[in-house]
Amino acid sequence: MRPIPPGYGGAGARPGFSRPPGTVSPGIAKPNLTPPAPRSVGPTPVATPTPVSTPPGGAAANAAAEFILQFKRSLLPYLIQKISPALLSSGNQMLLRQTIEQLIDEKLSVDKVPIGRQLRDKLMSDVVNEMIGFGPLEELLNDETVTEIMVNGPQTIYIEQKGRITLSPIKFVDEASCRRVIDKILSPLGRRVDESSPICDARLPDGSRVNVVVPPCALNGPTITIRKFSKNKLTIDRLIEFKALSRGMAMFLQACVRGALNIVVSGGTGSGKTTLLNALSSFIPEGDRILTIEDAAELALMQPHVVRLEAKPANIEGRGEVSIRDLVKSSLRMRPDRIVIGECRGGEALDMIQAMNTGHDGSLTTTHANTPRDALARIATLVLMAGVDLPEKAIREQLASAVHLFVQTSRLQDGSRRITHITEVQGMEGQTITLQDLFIFEQTGLTGEGKVKGVLRGCGIIPKCLDKLRAHGENLPVEVFQTSVEVP
Repeated sequence: MRPIPPGYGGAGARPGFSRPPGTVSPGIAKPNLTPPAPRSVGPTPVATPTPVSTPPGGAAANAAAEFILQFKRSLLPYLIQKISPALLSSGNQMLLRQTIEQLIDEKLSVDKVPIGRQLRDKLMSDVVNEMIGFGPLEELLNDETVTEIMVNGPQTIYIEQKGRITLSPIKFVDEASCRRVIDKILSPLGRRVDESSPICDARLPDGSRVNVVVPPCALNGPTITIRKFSKNKLTIDRLIEFKALSRGMAMFLQACVRGALNIVVSGGTGSGKTTLLNALSSFIPEGDRILTIEDAAELALMQPHVVRLEAKPANIEGRGEVSIRDLVKSSLRMRPDRIVIGECRGGEALDMIQAMNTGHDGSLTTTHANTPRDALARIATLVLMAGVDLPEKAIREQLASAVHLFVQTSRLQDGSRRITHITEVQGMEGQTITLQDLFIFEQTGLTGEGKVKGVLRGCGIIPKCLDKLRAHGENLPVEVFQTSVEVP
């Protein structure tokens, strides 16, 4: 909803002026059809201010946002003083909302602030969000077109919409308001940030992932990054509609999950790794016992037999931490058929590989890397972080036998996400792990609108794993590996 700037008069009128009824704008002639009435003697009538209306244009929107921001600075302390702590902590949001709206009306009346209904409603909504919601972030969280929110200090908020990052006109009143929102996010989870512990990962009630960094580590003020949890989960069919992958690629990945291959989804930040992992996990048979292990719970599996585990950070005294590696070790004693790790980023990579090599086939995980070859090297490096003194050759041999497939996701220059490689691990040749691309995305140029053009195509190679898939009843036609789809 576009905010309304402060001012007086009707639409397009300048602030501080209003015209008597019957007058017209300067420069427009109005025919005089009746003789002039006699002039009355008396004081000149004074124009009275009328409620604020909505002049069009970006400058008007910015003026309205600035007006609301300035008024809230004096309004919030007033409300905190007037509202009893018992009501604030009661959890009765309806009564609290009614009380807030009544106090705002009183404040507007006492200060004699002329304000239109639309701007008043906007002010009411913002203040209620400040008191019982997530402040200015509430509007962005409710906007389904916004996929990421990046707060770079109280006065600078960037958002991602349709793959594009733009500066939002929304701002916090001040740093204290920003810190209050951080406390509202972290308090229900039993977490906090301060100078001694300035970094924290958390999640919102809807599952959205939150990262918080505060001073002294954040030099521009409190920093909040929210990766929103999509209410409409993207299935493989939806990803095919968006041309993130081809129908042939989807058929192969479905067969690989059902056929219990170990798959690593790799990609950069925001490239769609977790979205794809969610979509792939939907192919796991319902009879399997699935354990999901995550830093901050994001996966939403639809199967009935799922055990969700989440890492726990240390408390204020530095005790009580439960790492992903601890959870992976524990999961092996929980009789899992499938282990799904949200992201391998440390020594848990060693435990994951050992699990894959000891009868827990069909496991899935993600890692940060730009290519399948980089992902292989990164996992080998993460294994070394486990603190176990293993020779490099032993690590490579473990990797070559544990991981069957790498799926590479990428965020392209137009903001679209696409699977750019499906790559099979062939085995060892000397000291080197050999890889073979089965499907790739070849970029051929850009459209006039700046959209990336290319081809999702099979490489025509029959995968080594095809016999294993057939043993699990997955009979893929070889034509799948020869299909091509143009994008867009």
